[in-house]
Amino acid sequence: MSFVISGLPAENFAPLFALDDAALAARGVVRRKATAKPGFPCRIALRDAEIGETVLLLNHAHQTADTPYRSSYAIYVSKSAVAAWTGENTLPPAMLGRPIALRAFDESGMLLNAEIARDEALPAAIERQLATPSAAYLHAHNAAHGCFVTRIDRAA
Repeated sequence: MSFVISGLPAENFAPLFALDDAALAARGVVRRKATAKPGFPCRIALRDAEIGETVLLLNHAHQTADTPYRSSYAIYVSKSAVAAWTGENTLPPAMLGRPIALRAFDESGMLLNAEIARDEALPAAIERQLATPSAAYLHAHNAAHGCFVTRIDRAA
């Protein structure tokens, strides 16, 4: 089964980079410089920021369905990310080298199934989760820190 992975839209975050630190703090956002690679995974470009790169740490509502599974968590976005990473049957760099929790949701946002996979095992795990009856989409999270990585959909 073919799948598509997409980063978050850059335009949703671009205006934040123009704000000063006080204005960001009022929104619960923190400006940082990446100090390690890996360590600051951008959710737009779906890659780790380069050392010295400016990133924002903010809370992002990734599961907005009005269900018990409604969820938000901290993510990084990089100032240098100008377009969302998109790939069909391809894993972005941010999903490699880390255990990834895959969560299958139905159209109403109810959790159906989940599993953890890593690196070369991820494509088969994605296909298994998308094969779950009634699965509409998947969310990928870093298994250790719990942060949202990306949404995964069936390819058209």
